[in-house]
Amino acid sequence: MDFNVKKMVKDAGAALSRVVQLTEEKLGTSEKTELDAHFEYLWERAENTKNCTEKIVRNTEAVLIPNPGNRIEDFIYEKIEGKRHSRLSNLEYLGLDLVEAGNIFGPGTSYGGALVKVGQYEQKLGQVERDFIGSAAMCFTQPLRKFLDTEVKTILKEKSLLETKRLDLDACKNRVRKARSMLGHQTAERDLRVAQSEFDRQAEITKLLLEGISSSHASHMRYLHEFVDTQARFYSQCATVMTDLQKELSSLITIPGASTDSSPILNGSSGDSKENFQMAKVLYNYEPKDSSELKLYANEVIKVTEIIGKTDDDYMLGERGQLKGKVPRAYLEIIS
Repeated sequence: MDFNVKKMVKDAGAALSRVVQLTEEKLGTSEKTELDAHFEYLWERAENTKNCTEKIVRNTEAVLIPNPGNRIEDFIYEKIEGKRHSRLSNLEYLGLDLVEAGNIFGPGTSYGGALVKVGQYEQKLGQVERDFIGSAAMCFTQPLRKFLDTEVKTILKEKSLLETKRLDLDACKNRVRKARSMLGHQTAERDLRVAQSEFDRQAEITKLLLEGISSSHASHMRYLHEFVDTQARFYSQCATVMTDLQKELSSLITIPGASTDSSPILNGSSGDSKENFQMAKVLYNYEPKDSSELKLYANEVIKVTEIIGKTDDDYMLGERGQLKGKVPRAYLEIIS
């Protein structure tokens, strides 16, 4: 390997000069060109935007994917393959386990059937959650991360270059003051004019980039609205899934301690219902008018029998597990 000794020595000398210059500025023994107040305000706002955006992205990703190991795995896959890693959510894994247990106990049994049903809905819920994570990343965290990786990095690069130009300018000012000969003074002044011109140009470039933070804030506001809309849809979908599951589950199991109808008419028919019942499919949802009636859910199958001593042909006695009550005949389709 070839080494350019002269270049190495020159670079080392320049680095040492920078260290000395910065030290003298800290001690107040060397002049330092200050930027105007408006520029300082723009720079402070940009720094705050960078720091706050980094925290928002980090904490949002922690909410979407609580497991830090999974976040690291996603980051690695995204860097290597250029896309997000797809995995089942915890709810989907739970759903699979519930379905497996239900099949082991027997889907035809009350407990096994309930396990399978709950497992299927947990899988639905997991899919809804996975869709939400992907949508939230697309509309919120990814645009913010892109902002950090592009605009912010460009600003930091140009600000660092401005600092270099500022150090060059102050070094030229020092050389002008220390020049002893007329020729040396003229050369130093020429270098100073060049350094001043380059510093002013770089300061203008950096200021334009810093002023662009205002439009970035407007974009971030739009991302925030989209994130809230996505989150609202997610919770609404979750509520719908769980409500449907409750309805499905109520047709399969009886909650311990649930009250049964104590109407004399219904009790009088209980003996016959064990022998003379029929199976009926419910055609529509039905809300009971009073405690003597049974709530119905469309497409469920229940036991029905004629009511002893009936005075109204429009109703039958319905039975779901331990729950009994009158049900309207028009809402039923006898299947056996």
